[in-house]
Amino acid sequence: MYSFKNDYSEGAHPSILQALIETNLVQEAGYGEDSYTLQAVKLLKEKMGNTDVDIHLLSGGTQTNLTAISAFLRPHEAAIAATSGHIFVHETGAIEATGHKVVTIDTENGKLTPANIQQVLDEHTDEHMVKPKLVYISNSTEIGSIYLKSELAELKSFCERNNLLLFLDGARLGSALCADSNDIQLSDLPRLVDAFYIGGTKNGALLGEALVIIKDSLKEDFRYHIKQKGALLAKGRLLGIQFLELFRDNLFFELAEHANKRANELRVGLQQENIEFLIDSPTNQLFPILHNDQIEKLQNKYAFLVWGKIDADKSAIRLVTSWATKEEAVHQFLKDIKG
Repeated sequence: MYSFKNDYSEGAHPSILQALIETNLVQEAGYGEDSYTLQAVKLLKEKMGNTDVDIHLLSGGTQTNLTAISAFLRPHEAAIAATSGHIFVHETGAIEATGHKVVTIDTENGKLTPANIQQVLDEHTDEHMVKPKLVYISNSTEIGSIYLKSELAELKSFCERNNLLLFLDGARLGSALCADSNDIQLSDLPRLVDAFYIGGTKNGALLGEALVIIKDSLKEDFRYHIKQKGALLAKGRLLGIQFLELFRDNLFFELAEHANKRANELRVGLQQENIEFLIDSPTNQLFPILHNDQIEKLQNKYAFLVWGKIDADKSAIRLVTSWATKEEAVHQFLKDIKG
């Protein structure tokens, strides 16, 4: 059974494991004040060309989202997200559990536009309703689409005019930045959003996300929020070592490029079989539409998600490639598709 179910089925890239082994017996300070974390934060700031941001390392995406969003919002304020957004669908109501409503918008491609957001603002007019305050987006989105620089710039300008915060979930940021159609660099993001995070868990790390806070008003006392939410690891070195290894050279982007390359091989092979897709995704998530009997047969050899029913005979599945997906596994899958 080979898994195309997600991009965290494997452990971690060998160089990360080696770095953890080599530093294992070095004594360090705790709670993210160790030398490795400090070096990683400094390195990330250099990569972004911005020393004015605050960077905090947390263990996972849901933990990062709930810690950041609950810290950024006052009790009566809400987040706006696409209906497919991770904070609405796949986080067990984590944001709502902190007391903040998630107001959702239906979209065709998983991306938000100023027009979408304006509709929410028009519907929330007074103190008898929650006040929309934070716009939550993902890059790449839950269905594999990506934002172009012009789209993010338009969103940022709209949010500034309407006194909204723009927060970007970067769980799969590596895949988005390495997509062929992408025109955004890591160094652009501090100008385009108020806060975002760089996902390590889904891009070769054992665990870990790097939260980057740009807007000054969001920075104060953030470590208090991390501690209160149980997210301040005593052995914070484990996160620092991994991000130092990911960004010391170009490993973070090499791993994302590998995942995208394997996905593109799948995409081209499926297209050659005249298979249609639910959405045109340029990243490491693909959503081909297959006959149900095909799906049942493939499930004997492969793990993947059945994303949704198309009609009585067909369904869309989700195939996800990772930093470690084997080329031969992709070729075998395409052979099995042919029957």
